[in-house]
Amino acid sequence: GSHMAVELNHTIVHATDRDASARFLADILGLAAPKPFGPFMVVQVDNDVSLDFMGGSGPVRPQHYAFLVGDSEFDEIFGRIRERGLDHWADPGHRRPGEINTNDGGRGVYWSDPDGHSLEILTRPYGG
Repeated sequence: GSHMAVELNHTIVHATDRDASARFLADILGLAAPKPFGPFMVVQVDNDVSLDFMGGSGPVRPQHYAFLVGDSEFDEIFGRIRERGLDHWADPGHRRPGEINTNDGGRGVYWSDPDGHSLEILTRPYGG
């Protein structure tokens, strides 16, 4: 029989303020403005995956979302993180503030969204 590859299509991101959190992510990553779909505000990334922000479901349990980016995109996104004066770290445990990492010959940095979701950009997949 035919087999279709398994690809992540979308994931739901819980948010206190769905619109503000979706806009925060899209603005920092330099993506198109979020679009409403049903109860969601949808942020579309370049590999046909979307992050569907959903609001108003009580306290938000922080999750981790990592985005693979090119070198020029990293420069632009990191520039926006610094312009906004956002705290950022080289590591997921937030023990190296104000730094980036150079794991696997690439660059990576972590920052937080308004609900404390841990966001990450990296230029080289880990273990690559």
